[in-house]
Amino acid sequence: MLRSQLLRILMASTILVVLSSFAATPCVPAFVKVAHKEIHISSADYAFERNPRMNAVSAKFIKKYITTNTDNLDVIREKSASIFELMDAVFNKYKLPVELKYLAVVESELNPTAVSRVGAVGTWQLMPATAKILGLKITPKVDERKSVRKSTKAAAIYLRDLHTEFKDWLLVLAAYNCGPGPIYAAMKKSGSKNFWMLQKFLPAESRQHVHKFIATHQYFEAIESMKSTDDWKYMASR
Repeated sequence: MLRSQLLRILMASTILVVLSSFAATPCVPAFVKVAHKEIHISSADYAFERNPRMNAVSAKFIKKYITTNTDNLDVIREKSASIFELMDAVFNKYKLPVELKYLAVVESELNPTAVSRVGAVGTWQLMPATAKILGLKITPKVDERKSVRKSTKAAAIYLRDLHTEFKDWLLVLAAYNCGPGPIYAAMKKSGSKNFWMLQKFLPAESRQHVHKFIATHQYFEAIESMKSTDDWKYMASR
């Protein structure tokens, strides 16, 4: 039953992104304040500029990612409640969209001891230099990147600063992966500041990083919708 419901959301999300590509006016990012003054991400934030070929490629990747990773995402969801509660509190404190917590799923599968091949550590996969700039302690005996609370605070500060720099959350997600340099290079090559127009000039890993976030966000929000309304209202712009 759950798998059939997830297939419904996959079909709905694919139709949404493809249809949005033909809109006469591109959708303005919809990071808006809602009830309780919390900030949320809606499907409008993923609206593509008019480029059907690019939309089809992105939509195909997102659909395939959810389909092939459903079992793993189910396992992560089972252990996510207390971690997400902590992250929500931190992001609300810094007036950031709480849905940014799904970036930690992409980064580490919520594993606080995860270590990447290039030395990024923790739930938020922070590199040593970045972590120290953000105020985390790293010594032979202590690595605060492994603290979910402290690393989430550091990630929130970093994400906030990146948004101050780029004013676009999709570019922020890409920059979190590759740093600001490649973003500016892609802007220059494409002549655009819109992620969907410049993404082909980004490193493949960073481009897919954003797609994985969108897919993960859609998966978790679909589950929440099934628990409450079962009508996929989260798919509509708020």
